[in-house]
Amino acid sequence: MADAEKQSGILARWWEILKRPTSKYSLGTLLVVGIVAGVILWGGFNTALEVTNTETFCISCHEMEENVYKEYRDTIHYNNRSGVRATCPDCHVPKEWHHKVLRKIRATNELFHKILGTVSTPEKFEAKRLELARHVWDSMRKTDSRECRNCHDFESMDFMKQQVRSMDMHVKGGDEGLTCIDCHKGIAHSLPAMYEEDPTAAMGPLTAAD
Repeated sequence: MADAEKQSGILARWWEILKRPTSKYSLGTLLVVGIVAGVILWGGFNTALEVTNTETFCISCHEMEENVYKEYRDTIHYNNRSGVRATCPDCHVPKEWHHKVLRKIRATNELFHKILGTVSTPEKFEAKRLELARHVWDSMRKTDSRECRNCHDFESMDFMKQQVRSMDMHVKGGDEGLTCIDCHKGIAHSLPAMYEEDPTAAMGPLTAAD
């Protein structure tokens, strides 16, 4: 009983401080403390967000390192004459903050499947490759290949410096409202078996010279 009364008394004193702050606990002090705490929490959140937005983090699980990362290292996005490398986050994580946060929220589903071991072996990964690829393709269609366009933009393309086939396809794609992923499947990762897909949907990959 005495302990309950003591706790009640402590709460009452704090409530009085908040209602009528003394010179020691002025509203200004409480405001400054609140701002500092907010900055620390916000900074910590953004720091953690950026840590998860690195290639090192992406390949920290063996599912990625042993499968798609190995494939990516053999592509022009990893090694090319210009020395410009597109990393995992460049292609799979939006740059705009609100889109990035939504992508991170959706990625919690990937953590769930990591725990389940859904694609923990190369054999499991291959069995799910088409399903996984479709998720990425559908997402890129919905965003009009937003992450591709961070580097590749129709407005910046000099079609006259492209090979004839590439120029024709880019002009056709623009006229028909196609998006990058409609033609450039398999540009950074091996294509799945296309038994359930239209094989002509994978027309590329075109090379950088194209």
